[in-house]
Amino acid sequence: MSFSHTEEQREEQQLDVLTDEENGLRIVVSRLGAELVSLARINEEGKWAGFLYRDNDLSTPSQGWANHATVMGYYLHRLKDGRSLYRGREIKGGNHGFLRSKTWQLAGTSLHGSGASLEYRITPNDFSAEEYPLKVGVNLTYKIDASKVCVLFEFRNEEPELTTHVSFGLHPGFAATSFESFHLQMPRGLYRRHFSPGNYLSGQTRDIEFAGGEMPFSKTELPGSVILELLDVPRRQFSYVDPPSGHWVTLDLMSVPYLTLWSDGGRFLCIEPCWGLTDHHQQRAFEKKEGIQTIAPGGILQGSFSMGPELASSD
Repeated sequence: MSFSHTEEQREEQQLDVLTDEENGLRIVVSRLGAELVSLARINEEGKWAGFLYRDNDLSTPSQGWANHATVMGYYLHRLKDGRSLYRGREIKGGNHGFLRSKTWQLAGTSLHGSGASLEYRITPNDFSAEEYPLKVGVNLTYKIDASKVCVLFEFRNEEPELTTHVSFGLHPGFAATSFESFHLQMPRGLYRRHFSPGNYLSGQTRDIEFAGGEMPFSKTELPGSVILELLDVPRRQFSYVDPPSGHWVTLDLMSVPYLTLWSDGGRFLCIEPCWGLTDHHQQRAFEKKEGIQTIAPGGILQGSFSMGPELASSD
């Protein structure tokens, strides 16, 4: 295998470019938010073809969603009215938590063996007590391995006596030729839909015994978010396909408990692996949020998934 890592400065952002030269696969990560801003393959014309919405474009659009693959944590989606109580202490924040707004440290690179990786780090010194009051750090690794990009979260609880609580995930938007053109194939299994009018959980749920195939939701529901709990889904492989462009992405979500589907009606679909849920309309204490993840004193919590981007042949 032949891999390369280069650094770029563009649009006032520090970027890391990791390339699998042999298989024609490349990722670009901004240290601002550790955001994956490009996921691309070499096409038949020898050019990079991007799979993310606005792939590798760091400009600010005049309207619509402005991101590529937002890192969410230490909570995701929203806190009710931008605030919550955690162990009796007030925390405040905007959509998806504070990780998206931090400049992450590049903690390490690996270009050896069959894979290559970029590892990023946030420590308790990088956020305020108002953002999160306990000592919990996180490492985020993007690894290119066998023509897939694997994403690994690793949270470390540095509190010697307290159990800590986090929720997290990734918010990638996959590009489409149009809002009408894309398809999502979902595997067979038992799903639970959590309804969230106004972006907060109502407490209403519906269990869906799904035979497998095209997602059983209208695209008109996507602007309000479709939040799914993967109750009993034995083979958690989802396939995103945009036939006009010949792009498809296989997502392996074997260790993922929740999945959010969202689009504002633009030329993309966000398929968001989540370890946690948004707040209820009747807000609960942060440590009692539904879906919250716990970390024992001195313990480690990991979560991972992978994305396999492919290009259809013109033959």
